[in-house]
Order: sequence, then structure tokens, then C-alpha cells
Amino acid sequence: MRAIETTGILNTQGQIQLDHPIPQEKDRFVRVILLMSEDELNEKHWLDAVSHNPSFAFLHDTEEDIYNLNDGQPVSNEG
Repeated sequence: MRAIETTGILNTQGQIQLDHPIPQEKDRFVRVILLMSEDELNEKHWLDAVSHNPSFAFLHDTEEDIYNLNDGQPVSNEG
């Protein structure tokens, strides 16, 4: 997989418009990593983006649910 760095705008509909088009002979599936200044991404938007990210879909598998509230011991912060 090759990496191409470019810039663009993420509009209010969640669509990305690149500043400079990347010529392609055919449509391709791409992976996108967005790097934005932190003041532009509030906690609600971040949580929404992460909850819909297919990279974390495995966390919905029942096999991943291996702990419950009865596991472990309480942590005491008394010196």
C-alpha cells in the first residue's frame, strides 16, 4: 500500500475535497487518516467518529467481552 500526502477541506456534510486531485485510471478503495488541529474536533465528534470506525468493529464481538464488574479488586488510593 502506498501513501500519498495532500491537503483538503472536510465540509459540514463530512465529505473531503482535495486541494489537488490525484489522477487515477480507475476508481480505487482508499484508507483515509485525517489530521486536524485539536480545537476543530470536539469530544462528541471524536466519539462519534470512533464508534463508527470499522477498525473497532471487533469490540462488538461477544468473544471480546471477557470482563465484567465482578472481576478484579477495587483500587485504594490511600497511602
